[in-house]
Amino acid sequence: MLRYWPRFVSACRRRYGDVFTLRVPAMGTMVYLADPADIKVVFAGDPTIFHAGEANSVLGTLLGDSSVLVIDEEEHRERRRQMLPPFHRDAVARQTAIMTEIAAANIADWPVGTMFPVAPKMAEITLEVILRTVIGASDPARLAALRSVMPRLLSVGPWETLALASPGLQWRRPWRNLQRKVEEADRLLYAEIADRRADPQVATRTDVLAMLVRSADEGGHTMTDRELRDQLMTLIVAGHETTATALSWALERLTRHPAVLDKAVRAARYGDDEYLDAVAKEILRIRPVVFDVGRVLKQPVELAGHLLPAGVMVAPGIGLVHESDDVYPDADRFDPDRMLGVALGPTTWFPFGGGNRRCLGATFAMVELRVVLREILRRVDLFTTTAAGERQRVKHVTLVPHRGARICVRAVGSPLADPVVGQVEVVAHTAGERARHGA
Repeated sequence: MLRYWPRFVSACRRRYGDVFTLRVPAMGTMVYLADPADIKVVFAGDPTIFHAGEANSVLGTLLGDSSVLVIDEEEHRERRRQMLPPFHRDAVARQTAIMTEIAAANIADWPVGTMFPVAPKMAEITLEVILRTVIGASDPARLAALRSVMPRLLSVGPWETLALASPGLQWRRPWRNLQRKVEEADRLLYAEIADRRADPQVATRTDVLAMLVRSADEGGHTMTDRELRDQLMTLIVAGHETTATALSWALERLTRHPAVLDKAVRAARYGDDEYLDAVAKEILRIRPVVFDVGRVLKQPVELAGHLLPAGVMVAPGIGLVHESDDVYPDADRFDPDRMLGVALGPTTWFPFGGGNRRCLGATFAMVELRVVLREILRRVDLFTTTAAGERQRVKHVTLVPHRGARICVRAVGSPLADPVVGQVEVVAHTAGERARHGA
């Protein structure tokens, strides 16, 4: 059930309506919300009553006690204020050249003429973006070590995931293995922090770590090494696999919709960023990377016609709203055109959460999605496929394509400025064709 959680929760919504209760091991009582009006109440709620940090507390063991994701109230408000400047639009715009360079280098090594899961390639790209733009790592040996340890750290197995929420399991071997990976990652992150503090050019550096080293709270206090480590780990965990997953879903959906792929190729090759943004928004609607966001109630709250007791977690259902035909007519249809020229409501399109806890890196993620997708479509000729769509599977807290978003590439080359649109071949799925394409 947990592996295919979205299908289960969607079935509950169809059976019980827009408000229903689930009792989940290690999570407690969760009240799901699927009505945008009820979700608006949560997102606008008093942060001393609606605790998002407490709802994320299971992640504290990995991210650290001072992570912006697991703290609440005034402590969260002040930490968020310190962390916002690196993610303002102008700051993010300065990172697009590096994003483009990283994507192009990765794409050049993609296999041609054989089916392969593209999700690992997307993870390589987004990790490299984080290492170079967020951490600002440049030492070759340390970069290589980070590239090695971070994927292993984030490949958390079922026992390790369960142990995050169940301290009684943390004596088992899988948990001890996770602890060793965390210690290895910490050693590298603390080395980067030390380098940044000692850098005489830190005042002019544009990486996020340098900006956090320079930041101060309202009392003039800067972050400690431990606080900086916790924020870096948070940005890696929250910003790496999530964006990689969205990119994987983008290619999974585009290769099953030839007409949309044609339009996206034209947009990428002729500079139509508006349409690429629409593709990204529609991907995040139809295949949200996370299915819900949580708030733990610190006192009883009247919500959705019910008096909910303190201690309950309310969960605005991102996936439930995004799949609603009442909100998005023909919601199962992948159609980026529906995102053109419209103002998206904060409780009808909220892949990054909402309210005072909306993802700090939302702008960064949207820009990265556009830049990487544009580079792929400019450099890669993709086969389309008649295969059934891949199912959503839970991996940690993200919803990934269950087969890794398998694609087949006809050719990889320099950016193409004169695409032949309307002649995209289809990968057939007879036994013989599967053999020819390595499926």
